[in-house]
This record gives sequence, C-alpha cells and structure tokens, in this order.
Amino acid sequence: MPKLPIISGMKIIKALSQLGYQIDHQTGSHIILRHKDPPHRRLTVPNHNELAKGTLKAIIRQAGLTVEEFMRLYYKCQQK
Repeated sequence: MPKLPIISGMKIIKALSQLGYQIDHQTGSHIILRHKDPPHRRLTVPNHNELAKGTLKAIIRQAGLTVEEFMRLYYKCQQK
C-alpha cells in the first residue's frame, strides 16, 4: 500500500471530482459532496489544510475506492 501524503481538503475534492462528485453544500468547515450518478453517495470532506491519515482513509473507503486507486487519481489531477 502506498504511503498517504498530507493532503488538504480542497485537493481531495479536486481528485474526487474526476469521479463525478460535485459540491452539494457546505456546513461550517465541512464540504458535502454528492455523486451525480446513482447511488448518489454523499461524502463529507473537512476543508482543512491538512487532513489526518485516518480521516483520509475513511473518505477513500466511503467513496468506494482503494488507497491505490485514490493515489492514481490524486497524482493525475496534480499533473494537470
């Protein structure tokens, strides 16, 4: 398993937007994402500069991804 980097909430949102997640609304410092296609999964991403590794792993798991799949998405969006 690749080592997880320190990632901000906005970078996570940018990576997940490639999968079809869109910002639904924001409550305080938490941004709620919603998938545009069924089953319309909802994810909550804290809008912090650094996310804890456990929080990042939980978001990846809730999105239905493996850590490797997420890292490919993340590095792909960083190259653009």
